[in-house]
Amino acid sequence: MAVESIDDENGVRLIRFSGQSATQSFSREFLPQIAKAIDAGLAHPNVRAMVLTGEGKFFSAGADIRAFAQSIEDGEAPQLIRDLTGILHPLLVRMRQSPTICVAALNGACAGGGLGLALACDARIASPAAKMAASYSGMGLSPDGGTTWLLPRLVGDQPARRFFFENEIWNAQQAAEHGAIDAVVDHDRLIEAATELAKRWSQWGNHTKEATKHLLDVQSAQDFETHLKHERTLIEAAGTTPAFKEGVTAFLEKRKPEFER
Repeated sequence: MAVESIDDENGVRLIRFSGQSATQSFSREFLPQIAKAIDAGLAHPNVRAMVLTGEGKFFSAGADIRAFAQSIEDGEAPQLIRDLTGILHPLLVRMRQSPTICVAALNGACAGGGLGLALACDARIASPAAKMAASYSGMGLSPDGGTTWLLPRLVGDQPARRFFFENEIWNAQQAAEHGAIDAVVDHDRLIEAATELAKRWSQWGNHTKEATKHLLDVQSAQDFETHLKHERTLIEAAGTTPAFKEGVTAFLEKRKPEFER
């Protein structure tokens, strides 16, 4: 199976890209499979978080270059790109807007659209073998996969410019120093560490998670006063949720809150 999903008892789903779904993730064959697996996790009422990982040397190596070459020869390169971005872009938006926490467990290289998939997650845990590369410049392409929006938010504008214009490849330690990776752990602990983080971040109520993700994404696009109004609207809505009632009750009863999935 190219894309495998495994659930644990804590509401964390592991999605593993194996074989060609890791080495040729962004192809007409495998990208729909990846999107279907992620969407199934986002839609499942008992899945609070997902851990995405790859196999062997690759988390997700991006596009199938041979398919690109064939599309150029056939005169259909723009259509191939439209088909792939038509699947990828809405998927990334759904991941960013969902209350489901997404954690990338970077076992190896992520490049091109695979980099965008990793950056669209809420957090990234890496093994020492992980690498980050845009790879668009060397292909004569402009960046895609949300990378020019996501990466500057993590590392700052100028490091992101250098990354793209120098066509840099960051190893795990470099990516962590820049802020693109949250932690580097031994390979044997990669899935465990990513799952532990996913469990911690997903323990809160759905409104809390969804609103927090939304507010963090829009904060740089609006002035402070407008953002305060936005925060007020969302926290007023939160005050009507069962999660708010549970949080207050648990605090008064001096116990850990138990939010519904």
